Amino acid sequence: MGVAVGMDALSERAAMMRESVQKSQTISDSIVSILGSFDHRLSALETAMRPTQIRTHSIRRAHENIDKTLKAAEVILAQFDLYRQAEGKVLRGPQEDLESYLESIDQLRSNIRFFSSNKSFKSNDGVVNHANNLLAKAISKLEEEFKQLLSSYSKPVEPDRLFDGLPNSLRPSSGSPGNQADSSIKALSNNHSEHQNSNLETAVYTPPTLIPPRVLPLLHDLAQQMVQAGHQQQLLKIYRETRSSVFEESLRKLGVEKLSKDDVQKMQWEVLEAKIGNWIHFMRIAVKLLFAGERKVCDQIFQGFDSLSDQCFAEVTASSVSVLLSFGEAIARSKRSPEKLFVLLDMYEIMRELHSEIETIFKGKACTEIRESALGLTKRLAQTAQETFGDFEEAVEKDATKTAVSDGTVHPLTSYVINYVKFLFDYQSTLKQLFQEFENEKETTSQLGSVTMRIMQALQTNLDGKSKQYKDPALTHLFLMNNIHYMVRSVRRSEAKDLLGDDWVQRHRRIVQQHANQYKRNAWAKILQCLTIQALTSSGGGSTVGTDGGNSSGVSRAMVKDRFKTFNMQFEELHQKQSQWTVPDTELRESLRLAVAEVLLPAYRNFIKRFGPLVESGKNPQKYIRFTAEDLERMLGEFFEGRTLNEAKR
Repeated sequence: MGVAVGMDALSERAAMMRESVQKSQTISDSIVSILGSFDHRLSALETAMRPTQIRTHSIRRAHENIDKTLKAAEVILAQFDLYRQAEGKVLRGPQEDLESYLESIDQLRSNIRFFSSNKSFKSNDGVVNHANNLLAKAISKLEEEFKQLLSSYSKPVEPDRLFDGLPNSLRPSSGSPGNQADSSIKALSNNHSEHQNSNLETAVYTPPTLIPPRVLPLLHDLAQQMVQAGHQQQLLKIYRETRSSVFEESLRKLGVEKLSKDDVQKMQWEVLEAKIGNWIHFMRIAVKLLFAGERKVCDQIFQGFDSLSDQCFAEVTASSVSVLLSFGEAIARSKRSPEKLFVLLDMYEIMRELHSEIETIFKGKACTEIRESALGLTKRLAQTAQETFGDFEEAVEKDATKTAVSDGTVHPLTSYVINYVKFLFDYQSTLKQLFQEFENEKETTSQLGSVTMRIMQALQTNLDGKSKQYKDPALTHLFLMNNIHYMVRSVRRSEAKDLLGDDWVQRHRRIVQQHANQYKRNAWAKILQCLTIQALTSSGGGSTVGTDGGNSSGVSRAMVKDRFKTFNMQFEELHQKQSQWTVPDTELRESLRLAVAEVLLPAYRNFIKRFGPLVESGKNPQKYIRFTAEDLERMLGEFFEGRTLNEAKR
């Protein structure tokens, strides 16, 4: 019974649930129906609204297009306005306001770019063509303005302005005569020294202002516009023609001449030597002042266009460089001679000194030929100097001059060669650089020493040959003594001693002494034989004097008289002859007289003491004993004085 009640309750609940589900279904169907009705109405509304939406969108797009067109028109009108302003400035020309004129050219370029990029504008091509024509006129006027401005401020530099840029040590003295550059250049010291050259390498040079600084920015702006217009060649031509003539005139005023190899060959050495000295100064002034100043101008005017700057600089300076270097080439290729060695070394020095500056100033591909020409001249000068060095050594050894040195003094060749060698040592660093051109760097010092040694040996060989011209052997040795002593003394007092060494000095001092001894032997052996007691006592014969006369037995008066007569005659002959001979060195002259006196005077005093009484006891003793020892000493003091024949007789 309980189960039946539960089942009924469950059935009632199930029935209620079915009823609820049915109601929900009915409601859902009603909602779907309503929603379907809404969808249909919305679709109808959308269809009705579509034409209105299309019209609204079209109106909005039209407004947008109108705005864009108005804005584009404004831009175009603004460009036309700027174009008209630029046109007005271009037509007025650059004279009134160059800066504004340059701005107008920039504006024209901007207009051309604008209209070229806006192809939709119907009159675009016409506007662009007109603007291009106007721009061409503007650039043409710029060329004229650049030329006029550059010409106005391009003036030759007066020599005095250049001298003001030199270090004090190289400036001409204020008292130099005349106003010409040549006389001023000659007033510059041309003495060479290693110390002076080292100072010059660190000296300060001040290039002149070739174009006023305030003008350079304007020229730069003009050049920049011409380059942008593609007018590089016109710009290059204007700059070259204007500046090169001015540059050449500056050098001409300084004294630079255009000389050919034939001109150089025909010149007297004194004239040529002076011109070489001037050339060395011209090179210094040209490179350190004029070329440096021109490079500065080029770099400022053509800033931002390096290759064009190099090209302009090369073309402006090429002719002037050629004139300067061609003179150096003519000297380097001219006939070699010993006197040219020092000027060749001077020229080589200046080229070495200027090398780094030439490399810096003449930078870039356009200047390659100029740099190579300068380096080529440096090497050619080195080659010629070295060959001249070799020629000198050979010339010394083979010198065949018949210059008579009758008094046995120092031969002109000796003094010439020694002075030559001493001058060489003023060029030690230069010679080392020169040898480095051809030798290992470590060998340069030893090479200079060996060359000096060979020159000295060549001189000795030549002097040996010249000494054989003398008929008197005593004079032969006196000549060699004088000359080798001069060599030794000169070496000891110069830097040559460091290269030749103490051994060379000591060896040649011994040679001097050997020749002095040979001179004494040859000049005095015969007269000393007259005073030899042994020879007199052993000869015997004739009448003799007793012991009361104080003389040795067995010696005849006649024999003693004969000896005195012979001595007198020989001494007078020696005095007359050798007082004409010369020993130029005071110390050597005195030492040689003393060496003779130390041998002669004791022998004479001995002879007088022993055999004088034999003659004095007879008739006319003064006829035989004509000299006292003091007379001989006084007369020896007249030897080697280089007297004339008449002076010697007196």
